[in-house]
Amino acid sequence: MAERLSAACLGGRLLPSATTTTTKSSIVLPSSCSSSSTSASLPTLRAFSLSMPACLSLSSGSSPSSFLLSRGRKKAVYFAKPSSTVSVRCAASDPEQLRKAREDIKELLKTTFCHPILVRLGWHDSGTYNKNIQEWPQCGGANGSLRFEIELKHGANAGLVNALKLLQPIKDKYSSVTYADLFQLASATAIEEAGGPKIPMKYGRVDVTGPEQCPEEGRLPDAGPPSPANHLREVFYRMGLDDKEIVALSGAHTLGRSRPERSGWGKTETKYTKDGPGAPGGQSWTVEWLKFDNFYFKDIKEKRDEDLLVLPTDAALFEDPGFKGYAEKYAVDQDAFFKDYAEAHTKLSNLGAKFGPPEGFSIDQESPVAEKFVAEKYSSGKRELSQAMKQKIRAEYEAVGGSPDKPLKSNYFLNIMIVVAVLAFLTSLLGN
Repeated sequence: MAERLSAACLGGRLLPSATTTTTKSSIVLPSSCSSSSTSASLPTLRAFSLSMPACLSLSSGSSPSSFLLSRGRKKAVYFAKPSSTVSVRCAASDPEQLRKAREDIKELLKTTFCHPILVRLGWHDSGTYNKNIQEWPQCGGANGSLRFEIELKHGANAGLVNALKLLQPIKDKYSSVTYADLFQLASATAIEEAGGPKIPMKYGRVDVTGPEQCPEEGRLPDAGPPSPANHLREVFYRMGLDDKEIVALSGAHTLGRSRPERSGWGKTETKYTKDGPGAPGGQSWTVEWLKFDNFYFKDIKEKRDEDLLVLPTDAALFEDPGFKGYAEKYAVDQDAFFKDYAEAHTKLSNLGAKFGPPEGFSIDQESPVAEKFVAEKYSSGKRELSQAMKQKIRAEYEAVGGSPDKPLKSNYFLNIMIVVAVLAFLTSLLGN
């Protein structure tokens, strides 16, 4: 008799709502999976799977109504009723490993000054998204496909193999983090570490599995098309972005340099790039090209320095009527730029992504801290009351009509009697 298994992850990857009939098969559950079932044995199974750092193998045992859980040579048999359904909920990436990877990325940025290329890596992985294609991963987007050689060789991705080489040791160290999440984590972290806004990110992106799932070449923007403004709209509208988001995202060119041997644009070196930091050379859009600010818009508007790069698509931001208002605003209001940029970056990082769990998850959420009991509320403050005493006080208080959010009603007659008694006592003392 077969067992029905409804799983969110097979072979360590997310497969939403997959239902498989298993007889003598084996299913691998990563440590980030959690399980639920009508079977009484599943809570034990869930606790066991979560406690193991490596993947676990769940397979049908010799009995038609048993599952065999194994890790290495140690095995345990769990019995379930025939035709019971096991639901497995899996996170594509491990949250704790993502947090640790973020710290390693920060250290990498301090020593290699690779902020611009990491931003570009995240953008180019997600920027292939086509909103008109419903199927995943054919729609493109943030799915980790840029790790494959066939996509790295696209003209627009020239040089990004260096970014992948920088991140690969971190990926090897944290194997339960997907490439799709790692690319977007690196991009957002680079912006923040360069002085930019906090990017409200979510994680759990699922990776494509092979180079055959890479998008075709030609989905990314070109720096010098015949009609720059129309080209920007054609590319970014296809992703589902609008004019404000196009201009805000363009502001990320405040970081980095253009190298003619890669893009065909810019000078081989300028007075701002000849000494690095990092590998010298190239032409930057701003003087401080490792600092995230609004000088990209200021410098394009002023056009005073020939050593600063202005591409046709950059100039279009101040020439096109639909773009100009936003560009002018960001040139004088950095706070507005930061706000709009953070929103646009978040949206871009999620394009085309398939999340596990479907709603994604944050790695910035902290567990709420319970309010510490303050002894002074209940006593002189010299010693904290015991739990038993506090419960007794609360019970007596509630017995006479009190509650934590509703004070006792005043008994005016009793108050008058107390005042009279006090006055009589004082009169007696004065009389004596």
